[in-house]
Amino acid sequence: MSTVYDFDAQTIDGRTVPLRQYEGKVMLIVNTASACGFTPQFAGLEELHQRYGSQGLVVLGFPCNQFAGQDPGSNGEIASFCQLNYGVSFPMMAKVDVNGAQASPLYRWLCAEAPGLLGSKAIKWNFTKFLVGKDGQVIRRYAPQDTPAKLAGDVEAALSV
Repeated sequence: MSTVYDFDAQTIDGRTVPLRQYEGKVMLIVNTASACGFTPQFAGLEELHQRYGSQGLVVLGFPCNQFAGQDPGSNGEIASFCQLNYGVSFPMMAKVDVNGAQASPLYRWLCAEAPGLLGSKAIKWNFTKFLVGKDGQVIRRYAPQDTPAKLAGDVEAALSV
């Protein structure tokens, strides 16, 4: 696989979508959790979605329960939580593993393309973010503590290319 557009993902309501449908857009791909100290970042992600969506940004949330069991609910429960508590209107995908033998192929590719601190390919925690350019290549990986607001400058730069 050579770009993000070579992958499919399953939406939180069970439909398979080719990521190619976002070709030419900037993507922010985030592994999320509903019961994490970083969960309030959903509000910031929604703000980025509202602010830059019309300019070509797509935020994609991928729930994951691999970190301290912080997203144990069903896909339906997760979708309701995100909508009710944070007004999430950006696409939420079905729950995935981001590490290990069952890691989604998309996350294996993202981690290989943009290793973390000290070259680590593993995702360390919820709300790790990947900014993907209009060409489908990873621009940068962000740590969980990097708030969505801190990414605005990089998002604007990627949109302007």
